[in-house]
Amino acid sequence: MAGQTIWSPSVRRRMRHWVADERAGAVVLLAAAVAALLWANVAPASYTGLWNTEFSLRLGDHEAGETLRTWVNAGLMTLFFFVVGLEARREFDLGELRERLRLVLPLVAGLVGMTVPVVLYLTITAGTPAAHGWGVVMSTDTALALGLLALVGVRSAALRSFLVAVLVVDDLAALAVIAIVYTEHVELPALLVAVAFVVATFVARRVRVRSVPLYVALGLGAWAALLASGLDPVVAGLVLGLLTLAYPAARDDLERATDLVRAFREQPTAELARTARLGLGAAVSPNERLQQSVLPWVTFGVVPLFALANTGIPLGGDVLARAVTSPITLAVVIGYGLGKPLGIVGTSLLLTGASRGRLRPPVGWAGVTGAGTIAGVGFTVALLIASLAFNGPDLEEATLGILASAIVAPALTWLVFRVLAFMPASRRERALLGSAPVLVDLVDPVDPERDHMRGPIEAPVTVVEYGDFECPFCGQAEPTVRELLAERGDVRYVWRHLPLSDVHPRATIAAQAAEAAARQGAFWPMHDLLLENQEHLRPPDLDRHAATLGLDVEVFRRDVHAPDAVERVAEDLDSADRSDVAGTPTFFVNGRRHFGAYDLKSLLHDVDVARTRAELDV
Repeated sequence: MAGQTIWSPSVRRRMRHWVADERAGAVVLLAAAVAALLWANVAPASYTGLWNTEFSLRLGDHEAGETLRTWVNAGLMTLFFFVVGLEARREFDLGELRERLRLVLPLVAGLVGMTVPVVLYLTITAGTPAAHGWGVVMSTDTALALGLLALVGVRSAALRSFLVAVLVVDDLAALAVIAIVYTEHVELPALLVAVAFVVATFVARRVRVRSVPLYVALGLGAWAALLASGLDPVVAGLVLGLLTLAYPAARDDLERATDLVRAFREQPTAELARTARLGLGAAVSPNERLQQSVLPWVTFGVVPLFALANTGIPLGGDVLARAVTSPITLAVVIGYGLGKPLGIVGTSLLLTGASRGRLRPPVGWAGVTGAGTIAGVGFTVALLIASLAFNGPDLEEATLGILASAIVAPALTWLVFRVLAFMPASRRERALLGSAPVLVDLVDPVDPERDHMRGPIEAPVTVVEYGDFECPFCGQAEPTVRELLAERGDVRYVWRHLPLSDVHPRATIAAQAAEAAARQGAFWPMHDLLLENQEHLRPPDLDRHAATLGLDVEVFRRDVHAPDAVERVAEDLDSADRSDVAGTPTFFVNGRRHFGAYDLKSLLHDVDVARTRAELDV
């Protein structure tokens, strides 16, 4: 039989969701490590032979020859560190760390959380040659830690932000240690060339140059120069990622993109197609564009390949027996399993107490403890440093310790949150969420005297939607909002206008019609009718809607164009700009922007978290 399997839209949708799930990356990485162990023990000759195969790159008189394993470690892994830098920069620009004071505690916790494992390692290996490998226990595998955290059932945006901020210190410090401690000789001229490429990239970012080929050339130049200098070239990836800005899409950029698409629709030429494509890309921050395009390749290609190349060690009886008594294996396991939690949790406690609460983590102490235990998983950078610090049996023992940390860390984390589950609900929520003030994204707070509201005025949770009556996605979200209000009786809902007139020509007049209906006490009936009839928003349709609601049509028709209605819609537009809202629908839950889907499950999750935080603040 022959034929093709046709993927339905639902199958494609499930695949996209699976790829975007951090748990999937952790599963694939661990599967690659298991495959490497099986391969190395079933067919050791082929495993060793493949990864030790020599590959050379030659350009004129210059030649770089390395093994396949080295090209993976020093070449492809640059993309991994690039993604780490992108993620950290996004947190600095848009996440919890945009308030710089909140950056202090995780940075110090990261430094101490890196130092304590090193001290424990040096204590255990004191007086032996193995002490040279102290850098192995410094760095946590950020991607694996986040994936394992999701696998043990913990989903918290605040905990994720805190963990990323703590762990980016690991990566920066570990790469510095590689450059200073584990690099035998540095060619200064090549290093200066690499710095020049990085500076050129920084300048291009500052002046908003948007040429992708230019940035690719600058990145490759920095990587090649670092390789020639003798330093590990993966440093280039992290630095370039940290230089890549993240910012919300601006309404002006979106309107410009719409004009370009409209021009292409009128004249579908290749040049206008290229211009429209560039305009659409320019409306989104380079950080978001690059994460979207590079992250899947790194998660499901680069990192599993790295694990496949570096975790294949023989597990014969002599190797395991040697590892049990090996100071290297013991030091790695204790450094990660005990040192990381002690450093992160202890520092957080000390700084919170010393600052009298001015510096405190964005999560509760159970969350901090869970972050400390899951930070005890070493993998990518640990294996990288192990390959530089050791060889032969020592490398095997270090690798076994690193693999053991990938088992110990999630087990301890699962235990932390399992114990938490037995606590009374109020104490459990406080232990997980903490009492740190929540950063508010909604610049203009809800005003009961002005805003259109549904639900109890004194409700503990407020959901604000910026919407457009002609936007089909707002129409799709309306049943979800109704279900939300039916499910949770203690939620108040606020609608604010954001007519996207560049794509929805009747949205502005529809918004003014809702305000005209409000003057006759019928805002919400008109709101519902407009979203139910999004194809019928012309002036005669609006008059018909007013008549259906029993309004005075003559007064309604006059009020649609009244200065009050026009000004009210303009005020909502201005408030949307102040909160960096550019698209519809955009939701805020107790002032925090809701990211991602607006299905009932996602909104209920944010609502329940907001209610819990509100109860803790009482």
